[in-house]
Amino acid sequence: MTPEQSPLGKPSSYTEQYDASLLFPIERSAARETIGIGARLPFFGTDIWNAYELSWLNPRGKPQIAVATFFIPADSPNIVESKSFKLYLGSFAHTAFESIDVVRETIRRDVSAASGASVSLHLAPPAEFGKLALEEFEGLSLDRLDLDASVYHPEPSFLTAALDEAPVEETLFSNLLKSNCPVTGQPDWGSVQIHYVGPQIDHAGLLRYIISYRNHTGFHEQCVERIFVDVMRACRPVKLAVYARYTRRGGLDINPFRTNFNLPMPDNLRTARQ
Repeated sequence: MTPEQSPLGKPSSYTEQYDASLLFPIERSAARETIGIGARLPFFGTDIWNAYELSWLNPRGKPQIAVATFFIPADSPNIVESKSFKLYLGSFAHTAFESIDVVRETIRRDVSAASGASVSLHLAPPAEFGKLALEEFEGLSLDRLDLDASVYHPEPSFLTAALDEAPVEETLFSNLLKSNCPVTGQPDWGSVQIHYVGPQIDHAGLLRYIISYRNHTGFHEQCVERIFVDVMRACRPVKLAVYARYTRRGGLDINPFRTNFNLPMPDNLRTARQ
């Protein structure tokens, strides 16, 4: 269950006949231990996956299509490696199913088994495509700042806050998040939104910290959890939520959300780059 054992970064033969065994789970615990997260999580949340390349056959052999949205709980023991996810969804292409409901339940069952938790799934048929709107993050853009940046590995020392002043509530975002796939080294481009209540965080330091992920290797979920933990430790907010939306690769985008207080589920509206 390590990335090296997965299909990631290796030549793959694509099958178009349904095969649940293609899903490759990776335990969350190992990456969490490296940043000091134990069995008791300091957050809760969801990984929102959108899949744009899903097709199957109806009983008469006519192709069907849908956009799939998955909600995977952050407390599930496993993530699912993204290339294996793509191969799995591709295996539906020449498999006939009785109805979209059967497809939905089949996928929900398989992904739940791989992640080790109950996964929610919505399939949007073509009639709903017109409702898939775009929206940019709300809040104050950190990218407005004109600053020097030359550190491209995560540097928590950039994070500071006015610990001796009255608390504030802010929503900040940046479109300059970039990290790299742990095995292939391919770039993962993203936007990140941080909402907090607590000592005011230094905006320039926070932007430098986000930019410092530029050469970091880590899965999307792991990067967001590391950002959450580093901000909590350095800036001591009472409330914190971190939400990232990554651009799609292989027909999939992954959007992790972590919070330590009750917030509505993010609306899952795509950003322009997605």
